[in-house]
Amino acid sequence: MAASPASSAQPFGATSQSAPAGEAAPVGRTLVVVVDDDAANAASLQKILQREGLTCEVAADGHKALALLRRARVAVLVTDLMMPQIDGFALLQAVQHTSPATAVVVMTAYGTVETAVAAMKEGAYDFLTKPLRRAEVVRAVSRALERSSLRQENEELRGELARAGRGREIIGNSAPMRLAIDLLEQVATARTTVLLAGESGTGKEVFARALHRISGRHGPFIAVNCAAIPDTLIESELFGHERGAFTGAVTTTSGKFQQAHEGTLLLDEIGEMPLGLQAKLLRVLQEGEVQRVGGAHPQRVDVRVVAATNRDLEAEVQAGRFRADLFYRLNVIGIELPPLRARGEDVSGLVQHFLRRFCAQNSKPNLSIAADAMQALHNYPWPGNVRELENVVERAVVLTRGDIITATDLPDRVAKAEASSREIRFAVGTPLEEIERLAIAETLKLTDGDKRRAALLLGIGVRTLYRRLGDAEDASKTQV
Repeated sequence: MAASPASSAQPFGATSQSAPAGEAAPVGRTLVVVVDDDAANAASLQKILQREGLTCEVAADGHKALALLRRARVAVLVTDLMMPQIDGFALLQAVQHTSPATAVVVMTAYGTVETAVAAMKEGAYDFLTKPLRRAEVVRAVSRALERSSLRQENEELRGELARAGRGREIIGNSAPMRLAIDLLEQVATARTTVLLAGESGTGKEVFARALHRISGRHGPFIAVNCAAIPDTLIESELFGHERGAFTGAVTTTSGKFQQAHEGTLLLDEIGEMPLGLQAKLLRVLQEGEVQRVGGAHPQRVDVRVVAATNRDLEAEVQAGRFRADLFYRLNVIGIELPPLRARGEDVSGLVQHFLRRFCAQNSKPNLSIAADAMQALHNYPWPGNVRELENVVERAVVLTRGDIITATDLPDRVAKAEASSREIRFAVGTPLEEIERLAIAETLKLTDGDKRRAALLLGIGVRTLYRRLGDAEDASKTQV
């Protein structure tokens, strides 16, 4: 991933020179532009900022400032409000459209609350009152640089995530997927643990890999399937072991935590982890250190943990099969991945994605898909989710004899699937409460009673769904 602005920006106190007049500052520098028709005041500000190690340009009016914005990356714009032609307010509005990552600090000789509030409403990050004081200028520009850096980094992360969606990572633009992707984007650069929940085949490992790729972590991505490792070996697999710790331990071996140092560790099917090991895992998450089997001294590790499960861990906690303290430690950020049947509008995009991949892998020309085959793919409920769709498309690519995949190239269970009704009809004038009740009831049918997924589809929180269900039951009792 490209270096973030935070890493490329020069801190206060670093040495720097201004670019020659009329030229844009080099892209790698942090550029501050001062806009003021008072030449003496502008020169004074430029001198202050250059002494702080910043590349600073001066623009005598709004037109020249906008010209600078078009040909260079401006981190902070410090502008006077009262100027001829384009005043500070008009310039502020233009910056929002021309360079949204630029943080704007406004200056005014009229230091009233009304002026400051008006500027902040228009999008200004901070304001200064004249006569200016050096300490206040440095403090305001320093804070604005941090804000600009965060905005620029967010834009780059969005770009990375969009490229991931167009590549082999995340495919889907349905409402449930957008919710999941937005949350993934928000937590990507944090160090906190993430719990990915969803049915088998919904793409939990794909999400985990995308999270690692845009996180900025320099270590490797390591995936461990907790369900595939025998209980007697999983501790050694995760934490490592010393030579002679048990029969067959002929060498000292690092575990997955140490292998994932400065990277990301995916603990897939975390619900299958033995209770006895869960306490040790909790300690690793809390202390940031592991102790090899047979070892005497703990080893420090820097690992971002992502856990994934197709089980309802809250129910597992209630049943005594999963530790409550570990669940709460893992579920700092929970992302629910929707089943494919709940994101039908993504089927076409996924099909085209898999077609391109498997045609290339099997040295076949780019195949197209007939309308009857695509309709059948939309009708099928996909109990195996995206993984099942992927396998069906691969099978069709391999078996088709022509240039077009038809319904006859699909498995019978898919080709003969009948469309299920996902529409709700009601008469004009139906009370909103009744419409809401019908929407909740039909969505719960679609999700087989799973309230978490129903809430995700409806775009509300689980608590809100429970509250609405309670209100509906109360209304029903009142009518009886």
